[in-house]
Amino acid sequence: MAKTKDKYIFNAQTLKYEKAVVGWGKRLLNVFMFICASLVFSLLISTVVYNFFDSPKEKILRTELNGVKEQYDVLDKEVNRLNAVLDGLQYRDGNIYRVLFESDPIPASVWEAGSGGVNKYKNIEKYDNGELMIDISKKVDKLKKQMAIQSRSYDEIATLIKGKEQMIASLPEIQPIKNRDLEHIASGFGMRIDPIYKVQKFHAGLDFAAPSGTEIYATGDGVVELVGFDYGGYGNEVVVNHGYGYKTRYGHMSRTKAAVGQKVKRGEVIGYVGSTGKSTGTHLHYEVLKGGVPVNPIYYFFNDVTVDMYAKMVERSQNSGQALD
Repeated sequence: MAKTKDKYIFNAQTLKYEKAVVGWGKRLLNVFMFICASLVFSLLISTVVYNFFDSPKEKILRTELNGVKEQYDVLDKEVNRLNAVLDGLQYRDGNIYRVLFESDPIPASVWEAGSGGVNKYKNIEKYDNGELMIDISKKVDKLKKQMAIQSRSYDEIATLIKGKEQMIASLPEIQPIKNRDLEHIASGFGMRIDPIYKVQKFHAGLDFAAPSGTEIYATGDGVVELVGFDYGGYGNEVVVNHGYGYKTRYGHMSRTKAAVGQKVKRGEVIGYVGSTGKSTGTHLHYEVLKGGVPVNPIYYFFNDVTVDMYAKMVERSQNSGQALD
């Protein structure tokens, strides 16, 4: 039996069902309400899709943006690594070579001077990720400028060096332990946690972790000033006077191989790695003193390592963990 589409209503007066008659006004209202509901539903769907789902073009742009940021992070890390190396060169330039050769250091204002006009990076601003591109460009330009200044400075120092070979040979410019024997730099120069008292304390040198019995080398020509056992912490120690205001100290040796008054050459064995004195592990505690004041040894053995190794050593030497002595 076919279903009817007609609608009927009950007439209370006639007590009969009568066919319902819908006027054009009500029909138009129903159509209008349907259109409005459809528009509202479409708007809700569009809003959800727009906010939570990327279009194919947006996915491509997002992928490109992530790629640019990753490249920026790689370049930024490399620039920071090179800056660490350059900082070491600048320190040696101003605080070692120029002091020894009685030449005025390069002013900080020259090192930090800008490398271009205000509008130098204007053309980069129009690109997507322009801020990242400008930031890395500025860092690279500054690095190039400082490297050019450093190159000219070393040309000048090369002239000052002539006739001062003994002075250069006396500088503590190598590692006291060879790289093949070095396990790692256990602790750097500066405030560190004392391994015994567990409080912040100034650590006046570098801790070179190496197997017991590893050979320890004099880092520059000089005269052995002290050989003995320090009950205050260094254990078996040797101090070499290099002249020109420089001394080096080697502590926690298992045994020494030097005598007071002995003249030593750079690279000569003066003792062996141990863990004597106030020590919590087998290592060499190495100090460089300039005018009786401890200075960071990391700046003095650049000749012994590659640029990459030096950058890693700078990073390791700046760790703020616990010292071994």
